[in-house]
Amino acid sequence: MTQYYTLHLKGHVPSAPDRGRMVSQSQPWKIAARLILGLLFLLLMHRQMQWARTLINDFVDREPEDVDADWKWGDIKPSRTLRWQRCYNNTYDCARLDVPMDWLEPSDDPHERVVLAVIRLRATELDDYKGPIFFNPGGPGGSGVYALIDRGALLQTIAGKNHDIISFDPRGVGASIPRVACWDSEVKSRLWALQDVGVVRPGIIFDAFARATALSQSCEQNMNNSGLLSHISTASHARDLLEILHQTGQDKLKYWGFSYGTILGGVFAAMYPDKVERLVSDGNVDYREWHLHSYVNFLRDTDKVMEAFYDFCYKAGPSSCAFYASVPGAIKERLERLFERIRQHPVIVQAAETGPDMPQLITWSHLKRLISAALYRPIFMFKKVATVLRALENGDGEPFYQLVKSEKSTPPTCSIEAIPPNVPRLEEGNDDAFPAILCADSPPVKDTVEDFAKFVEQLTHISSAAGDVNALFRMACIGRTIRPKWRYTGPFEANTSHPILYVANIADNVTPLISARNNSRGFPGSVILVQNSYGHTTLSATSACTAGYIRAYFQNGTLPPPATTCEPDYHPFEDVYPKIGDELSMVSYELTKLNWGFVPRLTL
Repeated sequence: MTQYYTLHLKGHVPSAPDRGRMVSQSQPWKIAARLILGLLFLLLMHRQMQWARTLINDFVDREPEDVDADWKWGDIKPSRTLRWQRCYNNTYDCARLDVPMDWLEPSDDPHERVVLAVIRLRATELDDYKGPIFFNPGGPGGSGVYALIDRGALLQTIAGKNHDIISFDPRGVGASIPRVACWDSEVKSRLWALQDVGVVRPGIIFDAFARATALSQSCEQNMNNSGLLSHISTASHARDLLEILHQTGQDKLKYWGFSYGTILGGVFAAMYPDKVERLVSDGNVDYREWHLHSYVNFLRDTDKVMEAFYDFCYKAGPSSCAFYASVPGAIKERLERLFERIRQHPVIVQAAETGPDMPQLITWSHLKRLISAALYRPIFMFKKVATVLRALENGDGEPFYQLVKSEKSTPPTCSIEAIPPNVPRLEEGNDDAFPAILCADSPPVKDTVEDFAKFVEQLTHISSAAGDVNALFRMACIGRTIRPKWRYTGPFEANTSHPILYVANIADNVTPLISARNNSRGFPGSVILVQNSYGHTTLSATSACTAGYIRAYFQNGTLPPPATTCEPDYHPFEDVYPKIGDELSMVSYELTKLNWGFVPRLTL
């Protein structure tokens, strides 16, 4: 074949070789040509692999686990101006910015101040330096510091290395202090989590409601002295972001927000529209639903993602999907039967050398939460979940246990390091900050247990796959009494200095496409880029097409034409490998592999 290819390059049309003449005078040069072409091909592949390995290793070298353990945020003295210091193996710049806790009535009293942890990855291509891009990883409660160390270099590669990448721990999170903490020790927090009553459903709804009330009371009592809960709504975070922006010497914001980060970006754009230079909003939470409870949209696409599991499993066939059946509907029925069986007969995982050190039960709630978690990341979860489901049918819970264990969902209780909330720390996210911020942004929740039961029924009607699991969003605010002093309630519309780029999957399990459309209507000139994939945010599926549009937007402000749709590089149940030589595809692949902290923790 190499011989024919060589001749074709020279314009010859090869004919079939004469099988009777195996030796000719021209054979030595043909052999030499094959060898030369083979060596050139191997050399090219070797160089591509070296380039890919260098690129990937560069990102891996920046993971939070590898950073200098001796360096501490406490080594930096807080200041009211942004004073950068090299940090984390001399790879980043860090600063601690002292800002008012109450932006409406600023005070110099140290007890009424907040210290924000800010981190920067410097641009490396300075000939056409374009300033900083700020990003928020989501949550609420996600750590910008952790996220930048974990994936900042990947985001920088997409946006352009002529940008700095800056993030910060929002007030109440991680290295920003005071930190939100519902318990006076991490051990108590973990022990409380172990008393979880399971997914909300008839029979336990009274227990779940009382438990939510008790947690809210504990949070408010434990945080009473700090005063932070009165100043933790997104309006305060947006004002913090504006202060950091001005402290960097910039007048206009370039921003990239994911999931809850779209709320922060949207509130900033509505409050300070003349300060927006670029704003990418990916995985869009509906502004009005979040702040006003105007309607319930967030689960509108959830069952579409579940249907994608059935469809792609069927298309993949029995060789790639362990839960395969003859038609997609039969796969759905198979899962329904498994749920009913486990509801009546939970699977026991016996203690074993490769398993748990004591018996574990896999219950209906565990399976419900696994399915809900898989909907966030279909590319990397669907195939694994299909294998787990097949094993559970056979009464084997070991694959479920190994999957939960691999997700690093639950730290051992005795390994938890006790760090007071007034001492900064590096953390991936703060579970206690999630309800604090959510409830500060929302109208007061005054549900009775009967009201809450009706709400759960409404969610289950919208999504049979995960409506009951997602009742936690409303449940988190039950029993909360402290209200924010400053809460933004609209309008969620403005003429920004530059149009916003909204990015959304065709079906997102918690931030549906309709939310992006609703948000976009309030900002003239904004465009929605749709990615034809499933899961939460476009990070759930690799797409060099999407990455290319985002790069062009940050580099020169160009927006995709209206109604543009990008195809993903892969689909669920396919074997996923980086496409060597395509920088955007490779970087998107690495981002997709990461656990962004969107998925609720799986536990046993």
